Amino acid sequence: MLLLAVFLAFPVLMALWVSVSDWRGVGSPFSGDVGFVGTDNYANILTGGSLQQRDFGTAMRNNVYYVLLVVPIQTAVALGLAVLVHTKALKGRGFFRTAFYFPSVTSAVAITVLWLFLFNSTGAVNAMLGWVGIDGPNWFGDARGIIHTALGAVGVDAPAALTDHRALGITWWEWLAGPSFAMSAFILLAVFTTSGTFMLLFIAALNNVGDEVEEAGMVDGANAWQRFWHLTLPMLRPTLFTVLTLGLIGTWQVFDQIYTGTQGGPAKTTLTPAYLSFQTSFNSQRWGEGAAIAFILFAIIVVLTLLQRWALREKS
Repeated sequence: MLLLAVFLAFPVLMALWVSVSDWRGVGSPFSGDVGFVGTDNYANILTGGSLQQRDFGTAMRNNVYYVLLVVPIQTAVALGLAVLVHTKALKGRGFFRTAFYFPSVTSAVAITVLWLFLFNSTGAVNAMLGWVGIDGPNWFGDARGIIHTALGAVGVDAPAALTDHRALGITWWEWLAGPSFAMSAFILLAVFTTSGTFMLLFIAALNNVGDEVEEAGMVDGANAWQRFWHLTLPMLRPTLFTVLTLGLIGTWQVFDQIYTGTQGGPAKTTLTPAYLSFQTSFNSQRWGEGAAIAFILFAIIVVLTLLQRWALREKS
């Protein structure tokens, strides 16, 4: 309890105070010259049309697409890999388990640098795309969203109905840009590095299901897909909730790949709330706003986790 208080509870309460104060990073945040400003730091981020609000809106837009794509894809890939290596007919299951898990234990900095090399405009990924006649994009130099790029290819321009309205400082049309090519590369990186970890969780759950469930389904005449969908998958519900929750938390807190790789570029299309919180605090010395971003992010994660728990609850 003492360790939790010193290293968790007290820093959280301290950060909460910073988020409602005018502390500038000099001296103690509890000194007498630090004043209480209420919700001003939160208001600067969420309202007013300021640059801070626009940056936060851009970071939220980027992270929403990151979450919507990474969480379901990595969960599906992890479950598919688990089912594959759980099959008794597969030879060398231990080798494949190790191979699939290996990216998860690789240094995040090292694998991000490798990703920058692979997705360079003249890198291996574009070279392979060229073999099939596709002119690969400038992954870390093109600031366009993939949805805007696809719409532009068929001659669709920004409609006035979407450019005249704003949310969190950016237009509805900007919200519909989709992930940039750089963020798309980071999405693939996240799936590549995290699927192996979640695969292990699914393997442990599959081992607990037992062969008798599979045999009972076969006796009842269910085919392989029916046995998986109606028997195995419902029994994996607790593990599925764990994987989705961990994936949700991890994707909303993405930081190290952004810091190592692009630092928010190009044109802030890889900016995330976690990196914006760091940048606002440590680079711009606006510690109150940086802490406020962190607590807004915390609230988003808690609310989405509760909604996810409700969606995956046991139904009578």
